[in-house]
Amino acid sequence: MQFKFFGAAQEVGRSAIFMKDIKGIMFDYGIKLGTEKPEYPIGLPQVDSVVLSHAHIDHCGALPMIYNGQYVPTYGTRPTLKLANILLDDSLSVARKNHTQAKFSKRQIKAFNNKFQNKDYHHPFRIGDMELEFYDAAHISGSAATLITRKNAKANKRVLYTGDYKLSEQALHKGAETVECDVMVTESTYATRKHPQREELINRFISKVKETLDAGGNALVPVFAVGRSQEILYLLHKHNLSGYTYIDGMARAATKAVLDFPNYIRNADELEDALGEATVISEHSHRKEALESPSVILTTAGMLSGGPVLNYITKLNKYSHIMLTGYQVEGSNGRTLLDHKKVTIEGVVHKIDTPATYFDFSAHAGKDDLYDYVKRCNPSTVICIHGDAENSKDFAENLTLEGYKAYAPQLGETIKLD
Repeated sequence: MQFKFFGAAQEVGRSAIFMKDIKGIMFDYGIKLGTEKPEYPIGLPQVDSVVLSHAHIDHCGALPMIYNGQYVPTYGTRPTLKLANILLDDSLSVARKNHTQAKFSKRQIKAFNNKFQNKDYHHPFRIGDMELEFYDAAHISGSAATLITRKNAKANKRVLYTGDYKLSEQALHKGAETVECDVMVTESTYATRKHPQREELINRFISKVKETLDAGGNALVPVFAVGRSQEILYLLHKHNLSGYTYIDGMARAATKAVLDFPNYIRNADELEDALGEATVISEHSHRKEALESPSVILTTAGMLSGGPVLNYITKLNKYSHIMLTGYQVEGSNGRTLLDHKKVTIEGVVHKIDTPATYFDFSAHAGKDDLYDYVKRCNPSTVICIHGDAENSKDFAENLTLEGYKAYAPQLGETIKLD
């Protein structure tokens, strides 16, 4: 058995992990945003099948490229397919808008859909002599950790590919399920950092929203369309703020898609009520209305890399506040806003005087939970990916000191296991 890392090795983004045994499985095939241009996996081998852990662009954004000559099955949950299609269609729209050449076509997206096989949690399926089973990773709707059991005469090796996961509870998700394994391929995004206590974070966020509204300003809340927008919308509803809330961009389509599969989240009825009470912006002309009175504007993109948020950010009044709710990759507009109070819109740098605050609503496991997850799953070998060099190396080094055989592979590296 061997693993080769075509992405997500000592970096956050473009997950593309290839496991080769008798069969070759590609786990995810995403892109990396936040840089000047999207970065894609560094290669594509011949694969027998694909496993898609969840529908975030850094895990699914390049997947249709596989279907330019390889017509293999992709396995994932039902929400993952629907949400991935929203993101992939948007990628084509952005390419057209920017007059750039997309890396894949509608034909390839259609082939991906035709070959997709829906699998629910706890329903094993087979690829050759391997049995696979999905477990709830509690990251977003439909996110799955994949247990692969290699069955042969000598030994049953259990490999767990975690994808992204959250061990502690969120508004719409219980904590990730754990399962014993021999080999773990795990994210390490926050291996050197703890997240704040969730209730304390929510209270600070809601207080800042109310403070902004009371002052007569607009609370501009950039969100990732899939996952974060649903959680923030639910929290605003829970605190009686839905009536002030406007939803723009892919956030509206993603929320409707999540509600199509209520069994994959909790508090689905409340989320549906929240969507019904908020104002959905369906035309450009409605954006002016959202700025005319105190409001909460929930809109993509989460790192200010594009989307409707850039229509608002230079038009906020002096009482407004920008409330970033997700990870800001080095080099992204969001990080530049936090560090230098500037953003770039269509090639022009704008100074932003509106104050901005980062609220760590991460759907990734923090430092303590990463180590706790490893201990609960009890592997002998741990491969640390999907974290920058500092996080993945630190995680692997500390796990080695604790008695695990741990790796932090570099991009393009191959690891062979007995």
